[in-house]
Amino acid sequence: MHGYSGDKQAYLTRLRRIEGQIRGLQRMVEEDSYCIDVLTQVSAATRALQAVALGLLEDHIGHCVTDAINAGGPEAEEKVKEASAAIARLVRS
Repeated sequence: MHGYSGDKQAYLTRLRRIEGQIRGLQRMVEEDSYCIDVLTQVSAATRALQAVALGLLEDHIGHCVTDAINAGGPEAEEKVKEASAAIARLVRS
């Protein structure tokens, strides 16, 4: 079971909302909307995706990493490294 399983429906709802934002962006470009308006919507979609990513990361650390640490062994170290790598990817994006 994944750490986000308890919040799966909420994540799906948020992702569908973001999907709608992206379709709106496509429409804006098709309709030759003003550049700044398109960029504003790109920024909003980016922030929404970042919020989903942070929530997933929090769930991963709170569930998967915590369980691995409590169990001990090499899997614990691997889960911590995995979470650190995910954080690094988020910081770079």
